[in-house]
Amino acid sequence: KRDTGWVVGGTGWYRKKFTVEAVREGSQTEIAFDGVYMNSDVWLNGHHLGNHPYGYTSFAYDLTPYLKRQGENVLAVRVRNEGRNSRWYSGSGIYRHVWLNVTGPVRVPLWGVFVTSPEVSARSASVKVAVKVENREKAAREVTVRIRLLDAKNNAVGNHEAAQSVAAGGQVEVEQTIAVSAPALWSPASPNLYRAKVELISGGATLDSVATAFGIRKIEADAERGLRINWETVKLRGGCMHHANGLLGAAAIDRAEERRVELMKAHGFNAIRCAHNPPSPAFLDACDRVGVVVIDEAFDQWSVQKNSQDYHLYFKDWWRRDVDSMVLRDRNHPSVVFWSIGNEIPERAEPLGVSEAEEIVEEIHRLDNTRLITAAVNPSRHGAEIAPWADSDPAFKYLDVCGYNYYWNQYEKDHERLPQRIMMGTESFPLQAFENWQTVEEYPYVLGDFVWTGMDYLGESGIGNAQLNPYGPRREEPTLEGDMGGQSLASFALIFADYPWFNAYCGDVDLIGEAKPQFLYKRVLWGLSRLEMAVQRPIPEGRQQLISAWGWADELKSWTWPGHEGTPITVRVYSKGDQVRLLLNDRQVGVKPVSTENKFTAEFEVPYAAGELKAVALQNGTPIAELSYRTAGKPAKLRLKADRSSIRPDRNDLAYVTAEVLDAAGNLVPDATVPVTFDISGAGEWAATGTANPKDVQSFRQAVTATYHGKCLAIVRPVGSAGRTTLTAQSKGLEAAWLVLNVG
Repeated sequence: KRDTGWVVGGTGWYRKKFTVEAVREGSQTEIAFDGVYMNSDVWLNGHHLGNHPYGYTSFAYDLTPYLKRQGENVLAVRVRNEGRNSRWYSGSGIYRHVWLNVTGPVRVPLWGVFVTSPEVSARSASVKVAVKVENREKAAREVTVRIRLLDAKNNAVGNHEAAQSVAAGGQVEVEQTIAVSAPALWSPASPNLYRAKVELISGGATLDSVATAFGIRKIEADAERGLRINWETVKLRGGCMHHANGLLGAAAIDRAEERRVELMKAHGFNAIRCAHNPPSPAFLDACDRVGVVVIDEAFDQWSVQKNSQDYHLYFKDWWRRDVDSMVLRDRNHPSVVFWSIGNEIPERAEPLGVSEAEEIVEEIHRLDNTRLITAAVNPSRHGAEIAPWADSDPAFKYLDVCGYNYYWNQYEKDHERLPQRIMMGTESFPLQAFENWQTVEEYPYVLGDFVWTGMDYLGESGIGNAQLNPYGPRREEPTLEGDMGGQSLASFALIFADYPWFNAYCGDVDLIGEAKPQFLYKRVLWGLSRLEMAVQRPIPEGRQQLISAWGWADELKSWTWPGHEGTPITVRVYSKGDQVRLLLNDRQVGVKPVSTENKFTAEFEVPYAAGELKAVALQNGTPIAELSYRTAGKPAKLRLKADRSSIRPDRNDLAYVTAEVLDAAGNLVPDATVPVTFDISGAGEWAATGTANPKDVQSFRQAVTATYHGKCLAIVRPVGSAGRTTLTAQSKGLEAAWLVLNVG
């Protein structure tokens, strides 16, 4: 179906055979899954260990009772992704890491260390480390819990020891508070990290040791001063992101998770909302290191369905275990500033939903009371009718920060009647970027805005499309219901994009990591750029461009339109100067003002002629920035560019190699569509190849792909040994390209 990108799930089986003769007698052996989509059952040597329905939370099983100490063990996993259970591409099967943890009977259990910073100042911080100690022996054990705090250079900055008696078969929690002087604080601008190393010692021997990264930071928020991290006001430049990794599908390879975070930060985002489920641990590790604020979200459904076989079937029996998994696993990540209890929950403002919200919030607070709690809320319904926005108030009752989906126009009204309410835009339309960011800048009680979406993803096929209407009478399209921020509903038609659209195409960043035109505009709004320019693809006479609710005009960074000589082409120039000047081949086309009145956008109609199109931003008559596009020639050659020249001989590392189509002078041909054949030899293999084209349904595992906007991407994965990898790219009639990667 359209929601999942036209792919279906099914039933899959995994079997792993292994021996444990080398494992010390009396050891405890546990298997931990970071994520399995979905409804997994696990057996060891025919013994059923358990079922885990939710596809996005981590879980573990004790293998010890059923292990064969000699001979072969067989671990079997069945995964059932059946029926209509997702509103986006979920992927299927074991798509995140699986860990085998071997410890002694006295140990720190999974997620058994919790680090907080109750007091923080520039001079010092108190770091509280709570450690759970489990004793599976048949006698009590005296244990010393030793904690060392290490900085980024592995220097010890604090330590403490505490003796504790642990009863046979019992578990205790040991809390220790350690002072850290002159702490290096974590923030998006300075993502400083520490490590807490915990050792359990008895009789001079180390029984277990674990380490966890953490950050020291102070989080505050109120309606008067907004969000502060370490006393500095932070406005959240946010994007919503699903969990999948573009051409890799749902596979959560470490480097893929890291690259997504790096791309978002490099493009100017400082916040990510994990929509609509907990992400992988590797994703949060990257957010910690790179410096990105995270909304860690639990659910897309509670007890009322959105699809007939979705999580609502399991919510009553499983919500507490899944919330515990999310919070216990993720609560040491300094990037996680918000817990979100759900997204557009159907029953959110009804008595049932309010009661459910209260229970979820209470459970989160039981495990972690150091973060802000939010939810993404849209208007309630009274039967088939959309209710007045104020009727959604019960959904916000237990939240610290109220998440508004698409309803920026209610901020000021709600502040007047509820002046202490803290708000943020948990989802917004790309076409309303101006309105949303103006409210964020103007009102301290609005913490930020999270566009739907930060990056393109598979599924919800074509919701961000821009298409030409058919010749003849215009087809009537359904429109969104309700007042979408005071903007004409005609501009927010739900224009359905049928097969072969498979990519949502609503992201500010496309499927291979390139910024899209809508993000050029946002760079100006955010103050990251003084000038940007985009050119509308020529629209045939008698046709009209229809832009869907989450869409954007079909624009390019291009002045290469052969065959359209003399045809007026729309050029949009974005700037926060007070004027912009447009020139074509050094001749002035015009000068237009830019201000809040025209949303910092000047639009020109320019008869196409090959050459140089230049925009100049002016402030009080003085140029402050300029930008130009030159007409490219015909495709002549290929070029390969890797994100890194050297990668580790590790299956969790990747190299992203972009192939570009260039003219004879070395300029990108910005709308070139040519087939490219890839070849690889040496210590690497192809993990995927493809483009950002939302309608190219070719497999991402083939060695041939057609460029889109002059580019395509090949992802290289080490085979596991050191060496060199040689890549080549060829296209008939073009000069080939080659590149060497070091693996080691």
